[in-house]
Amino acid sequence: MSLLLVVASVACGPDEATDEEATAAQSAAPSEGAPEGVAPPLPTGGLPSVVMPPPPPPPPPPKPRCPEDMVLVWDTQSTDLHYCVDRYEAMVVDDTTRQNLSPYYPPDPAKAAFIEKIWNDLRGSGTELEQATPLPPLPAWQKQKSLKPRAVSKKGVVPQAYASGKDAALVCGNAGKRLCSLHEWRTACRGADNRDFPYGTAYQNAVCNVVRETHPGILLWDNPSINHTDPRFNLLTSKTGPLLRRTGATVKCASVWGDDAIFDMVGNVDEWIDDPEGTFVGAFYARGRKDGCQAKVENHPFAYADYSTGIRCCKDATLASAAPITP
Repeated sequence: MSLLLVVASVACGPDEATDEEATAAQSAAPSEGAPEGVAPPLPTGGLPSVVMPPPPPPPPPPKPRCPEDMVLVWDTQSTDLHYCVDRYEAMVVDDTTRQNLSPYYPPDPAKAAFIEKIWNDLRGSGTELEQATPLPPLPAWQKQKSLKPRAVSKKGVVPQAYASGKDAALVCGNAGKRLCSLHEWRTACRGADNRDFPYGTAYQNAVCNVVRETHPGILLWDNPSINHTDPRFNLLTSKTGPLLRRTGATVKCASVWGDDAIFDMVGNVDEWIDDPEGTFVGAFYARGRKDGCQAKVENHPFAYADYSTGIRCCKDATLASAAPITP
C-alpha cells in the first residue's frame, strides 16, 4: 500500500502545477491580441516613478571689480554706477625700467632738466635755510627723451608733485587709467556716507594734512607767493613734522568705501581732474581751505604745475562673474 501511494503522487505532478507556476506562466505568455514581437504592457505598479531634481539656480549677476591698487566707488545716487579710484596719491615710475622718478621735479624729462638748471642758477639768494638746503638730485635717466612716465598708487611713498594737468593725464593713461571727473572725484572724497569731509560732516583741525602752521615759501624765500617751482619746497619740515607727508601717513584722512578706504583726498597735494580748462581739487598741505571735498582751484591752465599739484587716477570698473551657487 505504501508503494502505491508514492507512485500516485509522482504521476500527478506534471498535470497539476502549483499556483506560483501558473502565475509566472501567465505573465510570460503574450497578451491576447498583441502583435507578434511587441512586448506586453507592464503590470500595474511595476516600476516606481522617477523624481527629477530641481534645476540649478541662475548664476549671480556679475560684480564690479577694481585693480588691487584702487578702491571700488559707487555713485551714492545710483548704485548701478561703479568705478575705481587710486587708494593713494600717485608716485611715478619709468614704465620701461620701473625706476622711481624723483617726485620733486616734473614727470616730463625736458621740463625736469629745465627746472634743475634754473634752480642751480637761482639758489643761494634766499633765507639762511634756503642757502643751506641743496637741490634734491635728479637722475640722468629722468632727463632722457625715452622716459615713459607711469602712475603708481602705493602706500608709504612721497607723492609726485610739480605735475601739470597734461602730465597727470599722460601718466594715468600710461597706467591704463584716466583722470577723474569732478563728480567722480567728489563722490569718492565724500565716502559711502556722503559727508563733506572724509572723516565727517564738519572740519576738524589736523585730521587731514591741510592748513599747516607754515608755508615752504616763507621758510626758503620769506614770501609764500614766489618761486613755486623750487624743487626743495616739499623737502621741508615744520615743528609737527614733514610738510608733505608720505602716502597714507595721515591715517584718519580716509574716505571709507565698504571695508576699504581712499587716503588723502583732502590735503597733502592738490589733484588734477579731467578738465581741459584746468582744475585741481582737494587742497594741499599749506592751503588755508576748510571746505574739504568742495575745495577746488580753477584759475590755472591745464599746463600749469608747481610744488602743490599732484595726481590721482580713476578707471572704469570691470564686471567679473561670481562663482555659481552649488545647489
